[in-house]
Amino acid sequence: MTTDPWGRVDDDGTVYVRTSEGERVVGSWQAGAPEEALAFFRKKYDSLVTQVELLEKRLRSTDLSASSAMAGIDKLRASVNEANAVGDLDSLSRRLDTLAERAEERKVEQKQAQEQARDKARDVKERIVAEAERVAAETTHWKSGSERMSQLIEEWKKAPRADRPTEQALWKRMSAARNSFSKRRKAYFANLDQQRDEVRVAKEALVVEAESMSHSTDWGPTARAYRDLMQRWKASGRADRASEDKLWARFKAAQDTFFDARNAVFAERDAELRVNAEAKEKILEQAKAEIPQIEDPRRARTRLREFQEAWEEAGQLPRDMRDQLEGAFRRIEDGVRQNEQAEWERTSPEARARAQGTVDQLSSAIADLESKFEKARAKGDERKAKEHEEALEARRSWLAEAQKALDEMS
Repeated sequence: MTTDPWGRVDDDGTVYVRTSEGERVVGSWQAGAPEEALAFFRKKYDSLVTQVELLEKRLRSTDLSASSAMAGIDKLRASVNEANAVGDLDSLSRRLDTLAERAEERKVEQKQAQEQARDKARDVKERIVAEAERVAAETTHWKSGSERMSQLIEEWKKAPRADRPTEQALWKRMSAARNSFSKRRKAYFANLDQQRDEVRVAKEALVVEAESMSHSTDWGPTARAYRDLMQRWKASGRADRASEDKLWARFKAAQDTFFDARNAVFAERDAELRVNAEAKEKILEQAKAEIPQIEDPRRARTRLREFQEAWEEAGQLPRDMRDQLEGAFRRIEDGVRQNEQAEWERTSPEARARAQGTVDQLSSAIADLESKFEKARAKGDERKAKEHEEALEARRSWLAEAQKALDEMS
């Protein structure tokens, strides 16, 4: 009989393996020496060891699921229990027990990871749904809103899945938000179409009114009426694009017809008024040369009236020269008026009284400061004396100016 620590070969060729539960037959060997039989059945054991080691490595270094690991363990345990091999089968069973414990731990870990993943997926999808509900409730920029809603649907599809009840509840809200946005958008454009129809009708009435005035020769009132029509046109809003373009073309054509006719008449009239402009230019040049040289404001006013009478007799000015020439003549009138005002202020009793009061106040202040200056010098207070002296210089200067102004009024 041939033996080793884990098995033996009987004289009749029967091969046994030793386990904690005793010996059991694993095979029969008739083809050679007993040592060869033990070597053969040890190789079968080594194969089992390799399978156990491979499963240990997979469980240790990969993300093998707990259920797959347990299936592998159960399969190997059955192989070990029924193995026709010679080796430390009890040791393999213990290693499988350890693997089973690790698989149970993996099961708990994977369950926790799945719960965390579902929580994260729920948070992600709740954010997507909340954004979709905000877009559905608040957005009035329909193009960007539609694009954003489509983006949110794509984000939903790419996001991980939560647990089934949560997934269904959130999708129900998501679908409701999308439908709500679509309804609001359709209602808006339906209402917009109605508004555009109303605008079209209103602008058609404006066009008819504009066309009815296009041949008017009542230039002033009609021009004001066209300006009023333009304000009403702008305030009425926009019709659909095709109607808007056609109505505007008619409105502008009517307006151009009137203003072209008015401009032609005014241009002809302006040509006739060029003679008046030449006459007024000569009056303006003469007034600019004479009036500034007259020192007496009353004589200047008398001469100005003569120029004003000549100016009125010269007649109307062309539109393109009116502002320039009238403005220049008004500046001459303003100059005469300002000189009259200055003369009145200079010679009025009230102004003389104010000037005399200023001279008297300054004279009194100077006399008081002179007294203080002398007293400070007598006491030897150079600092006070210097302050009083500086104040005296300033007030004497002011008095000279005030006296000069008073003398000019005399």
